[in-house]
Amino acid sequence: MNDMPPQPNAKRALRVLSALTALVLAAPVLAQPAAPTADPVRVLVKRLDLERYKATIKGLTQFGDRRQGTARNRAALDWIEAQLKSYGCTNTERVQYTFGAEPVHRTAPARAAVAAGSDEPGLSVGGGRSRGFTRKTGVNNDPDAQPDARIRALNAPPAVPGPRESVYCTKVGTGHPGEMYIVSAHMDGIGFGEAANDDGSGTALVMELARVFSSPDVQTDRSIRFILWNNEETGLNGAKAYVAQRAALQGKESPAGSGRYPEPKWLGVMQHDMMLFDHGMPRADGSVSPEQRPEADVNIEFQAASKLAAQSQELAGVLQAANERYATDYPATVGRHMTNTDSTPFMDLAPAVSLRENERGAQVGSGWDPQWHQPTDLYTTYSDKDFLLGLNAAQTTLSATARLAGATLR
Repeated sequence: MNDMPPQPNAKRALRVLSALTALVLAAPVLAQPAAPTADPVRVLVKRLDLERYKATIKGLTQFGDRRQGTARNRAALDWIEAQLKSYGCTNTERVQYTFGAEPVHRTAPARAAVAAGSDEPGLSVGGGRSRGFTRKTGVNNDPDAQPDARIRALNAPPAVPGPRESVYCTKVGTGHPGEMYIVSAHMDGIGFGEAANDDGSGTALVMELARVFSSPDVQTDRSIRFILWNNEETGLNGAKAYVAQRAALQGKESPAGSGRYPEPKWLGVMQHDMMLFDHGMPRADGSVSPEQRPEADVNIEFQAASKLAAQSQELAGVLQAANERYATDYPATVGRHMTNTDSTPFMDLAPAVSLRENERGAQVGSGWDPQWHQPTDLYTTYSDKDFLLGLNAAQTTLSATARLAGATLR
């Protein structure tokens, strides 16, 4: 039976199998699917590092409180500029202006008495109302309140009226260099401490973003300017000087036809002021928890009374969405009471927001941060959980700015 010839159905099956085999052998090799392209924003966010962020804050504290109008303030400006250049952000420039005597810093009760009339330099209303327990706040004006002799000596020389400067550098956009986003913080402080949080934490954040965006493999469609203001503590004078000098220059080529825009059109301003300390409201006895609260968040504020409130709220929403997608540890919340911050002079001219540790008016002004303008604002005061909140704010702004400015990797 084994010698019987194949049956017709079997012959047909063999012919079909042979034909299929020939087709397979003759067919071209199909290309493998391409590997998914890495998200450039996520790549950039991963270039932020907690230890680098801490080290930059530590570097700023070597100049004490960096009070405006002092040699330590000028030395800090030089150091910041040198760091920016070392990152590759080499086109550094300075805003120059003149400032006179500092305003008198009132105690908390006196500040509360003038708040309604807003007659104190730099003080504005619209910061929301306090709820729950509050703690007295104010500015320490006594150098002897600083127990550390080295820091006390460093901060001893007073401010002197005269020339002032703020420093900035720019990531020039490749597609639309005449349009830009401003990422900023103030580098001066008061209180006879080290101004580690107010505002070393914001200054270091801006410097870290300048480092990441200045990498040679990063390009952006629109420009980004990284600005470190001076004279914030005296009434936002550095930011005000910048607006006064440069608002009318927006979007103008200089020289004409050169494709160079010394002051690109302002598409948005993102200010950073006090990024580390969200330990919750004061207890009934006025004390504050020594630990970062588990529900700590990054506060993003716009001013609902500004002329561009809708656009500013939209910018805040972009930052919040970026935080949700790219920040690793702490969420972001949006508030409508931006006040007493360097984005305020911009708010009627461009979308403007402020990122910080707590709501500026209702929380910081009610004692939620006991280091505010005090000798205790020292690098050693803060824990890694505190520094991590600042890093999450950096992740938030970096990712939002990367998307807004059209960042890509070469």
